[in-house]
Amino acid sequence: MDKQLQISGEPLPNMPWEERPAGSTAVMWRYSANPVIPGDLLPTSNSIFNSAVVPFGDGFAGVFRCDDTNRRMRLHAGFSKDGLRWDIDPRPLAFECEDREIGEWVYGYDPRVCRIGERYYVTWCNGYHGPTIGVAWTEDFRTFHQLENAFLPYNRNGVMFPRKINGRFAMLSRPSDTGHTAFGDIFYSESPDLEFWGRHRHVMSPAPFEVSAWQCLKIGAGPVPIETSEGWLLIYHGVLRSCNGYVYAFGSALLDLEEPWKVTARSGPYLISPRELYERAGDVPNVTFPCAALHDPQTGRIAVYYGCADTVTGLAFGHIPEIIAFTKENSIV
Repeated sequence: MDKQLQISGEPLPNMPWEERPAGSTAVMWRYSANPVIPGDLLPTSNSIFNSAVVPFGDGFAGVFRCDDTNRRMRLHAGFSKDGLRWDIDPRPLAFECEDREIGEWVYGYDPRVCRIGERYYVTWCNGYHGPTIGVAWTEDFRTFHQLENAFLPYNRNGVMFPRKINGRFAMLSRPSDTGHTAFGDIFYSESPDLEFWGRHRHVMSPAPFEVSAWQCLKIGAGPVPIETSEGWLLIYHGVLRSCNGYVYAFGSALLDLEEPWKVTARSGPYLISPRELYERAGDVPNVTFPCAALHDPQTGRIAVYYGCADTVTGLAFGHIPEIIAFTKENSIV
């Protein structure tokens, strides 16, 4: 690892890992046993994808999108010793909420989990007169306390930063509409108390088709950003509108540490795009959608969990110094 690059975070020597395949020059590579989480892991699940994973105790915990066989979008909690084999609670996650109107469940999907202090904050696309960003916290992944929704409808891809920025909580999101939008920019917002959000700033727009087609229709934040001496490393998804529908891939960007709405580098080529059968064939073909990342600051290793074809969960590996170098060397900023 580059000795000059500093990566924040707790050591994670037990994170899931697989070396780059012999002869490969890929910046990120897929786990050879993908999909790491099958769609039918639960007796009632149609699909398990677009889910969040964090270190917890001597292993890992997560919040998982599990669409059931009624095709209802539900969230479930789960635990794992190695990040590969998961015990997911078959009961849908139930939030404790003081406000019955906010706490009334409609649907929930595409969660992220961010640790700040001793609390793990869950953000997800929450149903409240349309999609918005739900916010909750837990300390044990068994009891979840729901707070106010962060924004008015319509919004998706709410991703918190793992520390306060300028003394305030910070979040990335993508304003949208009621359906599968044909547009989408990433925005930044701050909050003093996790109830009132403001200081909204524009971060990134989709790229021009002729510059980087895989991200020309819409973009959205993926896993929780990773703090490094080169800036916040953001893995984000982008969408191409092809002649046969949408194609979801993911790339990388670097954001300024103290003003994260300022992009210092952004990859033109993608890191991962649908290629394998489990990414191309499923309920929604041609989707690779990142929602979580584990990393070890000492080795620079990163493992990204991503949804595949809206059906199963995949895992991809890389080295943070290489991803940062790739982002800077191929930047379209």
